[in-house]
Amino acid sequence: MPRPLWTGAISFGLVTIPVKVVSATQDHSIHFRQVHLEDLGRVRTRKVCELDGEALSQDEIGKGYELSKEQTVPITDEELDRIPLPTAKAIEIVAFVDADSVDPIRISDSYYLAIDGQVAAKPYTLLRRALERSEKVAVAKFAWHNRERLGLLRVREGAIVLHSMRWPDEIRSPESLAPRQVELDDDEIDRAVQLTDTMALDSIAGFRDAYRDAMEELIAAKSEGRELPEPAEGGEQEEGKVVDLMAALNASVEAAKESRGEGGGGEGGGREATVHEMRPRKKTASKKAASSGKATTGRKTSESGKTSGRRKASEPGKTTAAKRTTGAKRTAKKRSAS
Repeated sequence: MPRPLWTGAISFGLVTIPVKVVSATQDHSIHFRQVHLEDLGRVRTRKVCELDGEALSQDEIGKGYELSKEQTVPITDEELDRIPLPTAKAIEIVAFVDADSVDPIRISDSYYLAIDGQVAAKPYTLLRRALERSEKVAVAKFAWHNRERLGLLRVREGAIVLHSMRWPDEIRSPESLAPRQVELDDDEIDRAVQLTDTMALDSIAGFRDAYRDAMEELIAAKSEGRELPEPAEGGEQEEGKVVDLMAALNASVEAAKESRGEGGGGEGGGREATVHEMRPRKKTASKKAASSGKATTGRKTSESGKTSGRRKASEPGKTTAAKRTTGAKRTAKKRSAS
């Protein structure tokens, strides 16, 4: 079991459950060090005082709250420990709610709650069974790192999970980010719903971090002196292009069916998503006529020019015959003059 991050107890009415908080997640990201490019020596971040320029050890560093640029109030760990916090060593359950009523954006880090001693086994199991049977989650308050937090308790594979949550005033409103109203056809919505049904999965357990896999392959190739892997072909859409939404939905549904082995040929099957180039709109003839009195005359002139051009293009035989007649006359004049 990983090292406990916190020890305390769950307060469940008059029931107390001693628990240890254990991280429920692991960081598998690839981390890099800052190095000197010339000799690959490691570059460390030094903690330096801005006033005297001295590098400090952790024992010489404390907390301070900046009231202004000129005044900072020092706060010690002992002073923080003396602040009265009713949830200092307790996860106090304050309510039970439906899981669907909790906005996922408020959920932060996740932790497992393990029993702290055999005496906690029975009340721990009691709370777990109550949550399972009621199909609810528990909202709780707890203190961690000298700060009161809001938490959510739920059951996962026989263990109670504590989700750290953000307070309501910590969530920004997305109102200003919402797009303006647009027109959508029922057919487009129905096709989008069909796409969600086609792409539905019972579980997301099979997903992998493809970027991390590629990074590990890159590191292995460089460390072994092998040729670096070729970059994957990207499917980025060109700038200045807009995709026909309905055609894209049809193509997406067919692609999802093929990936599941269901085959295509359904509604909209075989129709590829068309891409149109975004060009500035041209003025119509009516707008030109409204903006200029000469527009009608110009249009007539243009039409007559087009007509004569078409007539000339459609009568090449007459043009050739005229040239022959002119040439014959010139020859006859030369003969009579001689």
